[in-house]
Amino acid sequence: MSFASLWLFLFLAAGIEPQQSSPGAEAFKTKCSSCHGANAKGTAAGGDLTGLWTAGGADQQIYQSFRRGLANTLKPHSFGPEKDMGDILAYLRTLDRGDSAARPAGNAENGERVFRANCSSCHQINDGGGRLGPDLSKVGAARSRPALAHKIRHASSYIFSIYAGGYVLEGYQPVTIVTRTGERVRGVKKNEDAFSIQIMDTQQRLQGYLKSSLRELINDETSLMPDFSEERLSNRDLDDLLSYLGTLR
Repeated sequence: MSFASLWLFLFLAAGIEPQQSSPGAEAFKTKCSSCHGANAKGTAAGGDLTGLWTAGGADQQIYQSFRRGLANTLKPHSFGPEKDMGDILAYLRTLDRGDSAARPAGNAENGERVFRANCSSCHQINDGGGRLGPDLSKVGAARSRPALAHKIRHASSYIFSIYAGGYVLEGYQPVTIVTRTGERVRGVKKNEDAFSIQIMDTQQRLQGYLKSSLRELINDETSLMPDFSEERLSNRDLDDLLSYLGTLR
């Protein structure tokens, strides 16, 4: 058991609930609140952390996500002291009352219909669907419900993070190329070397270009996936979609 896990276990076993002036609250305010909000309920830059356990997370899994970071998310790995990690986890655990928005809810059957209408043109599930975005056949086992909700609502914030030390899944960095004739082609970068680049364009066609034939190569700051605001995807449909994605394991 890691120090952080042991620290969290001792906090819970003792029935101690860190207050806003506790070491965990202070460490969270210093290290985490700029992205996740002062109350840990999330912002456009970072997801809601008040329901990690309700969403099905285990102590060690949550600790590792903090320590190692999450690929294709804004969350980088942490080199902070183990005691700070334990304090923060203990503080967050006391915020999870089991009644957060992370609690599994929604109609998975309707969620599948929502997926087909909004997502399947770009994402595959079990060999069916598009190829422009990552395969989601096992996304329910790889991502928590809060993380999925945040990615759906704020897709472009994950792309911008690459310039701030964040992560973009290899093969899905959005780019725009401009040929010497002025043609603009947008897609995701699949391969690149010193002399050429291969992209999949928005029509899901693989295209190869010699760099010498290009006027410009732009690493885009906007995701090809739209930000699904409440106007575009209601909270009810989002709950249903998350329910469906949670079954994909």
